[in-house]
Amino acid sequence: MNYPPIFRTRSSKYEEASVIRLKQFNQVALLVFAVCLLAGGFVSKYTNSPWPAVLGALLGVYFLLAIKVVDQWEKVAVLRFGRYRGLRGPGLVLILPILETLSRYVDQRVRVSTVSAESTLTRDTVPVSVDAIVFWLVWNAEKSILEVEDFTAAITLSAQTALRESIGRHHLAQMITERETLGRELQKILDEKTTPWGTTVQSVEIRDVRIPQTLENAMSQQAQAERERQARVILGDAEVQVSEKFAEASRVYEQNPGALHLRGMNMLYEAMRDKGSMVIVPSSAIDSMGLGGTLAATSIAKVQP
Repeated sequence: MNYPPIFRTRSSKYEEASVIRLKQFNQVALLVFAVCLLAGGFVSKYTNSPWPAVLGALLGVYFLLAIKVVDQWEKVAVLRFGRYRGLRGPGLVLILPILETLSRYVDQRVRVSTVSAESTLTRDTVPVSVDAIVFWLVWNAEKSILEVEDFTAAITLSAQTALRESIGRHHLAQMITERETLGRELQKILDEKTTPWGTTVQSVEIRDVRIPQTLENAMSQQAQAERERQARVILGDAEVQVSEKFAEASRVYEQNPGALHLRGMNMLYEAMRDKGSMVIVPSSAIDSMGLGGTLAATSIAKVQP
């Protein structure tokens, strides 16, 4: 039965490259080997003796196995008869073939590992799938070589376990809205766990939080209903404020009838000033506002030249 991968990491590429490098010879060693062979053959030719060529070949093989080159960002441990003798690098490293061996090369640059948690239940029992990115580096090459067999796999598996545990302690709303807080929590947990291995976790970033489609549709409907409820509440508050203002205005008009008449005249003016519209007003309203005499005087003034 095939199971889905529980984690994916880019760092495995670096580890594979490190293992391959141990089985290859560097350019400096090959150059010295070629020089020894040529020198031995040249001396043998002029001395008519095979021993300089044999000596040059043996010396070339020795340097071919003894010369190692460590890059600027790498460290390597030297083991003599299996016992740790110290770190070497960066630069040119000379070892005693057969007596001494090198561990794998440790890359001390910042590395990126991608971890994921599939169908993990949150605190409110919602299945989610979370993808995270872990930025980490080796700060002590000696501990990373001697204290843990494969620090890359250890960090990746620890990150995945911590991610699942953190998901179980948080609600879905927190997973969606508080990604930075969740990332800082994971970084602190992982850093405490991996420090004895000579590694440190610089940061953890939550890249994606995926929920089932049915739950996503339900959450969308809930959000839409919540927005409609808020719109109705705002509309109701506006109606209450308008009614309060109308009540306050009625009290003012009740105490000052002249202000009510002026307001009525202003309303008639606003209605008639646009495009010469005609407004039909009951005679009782005109009499109550005392506008009959005013309108008659205005009409007479317009008729007279």
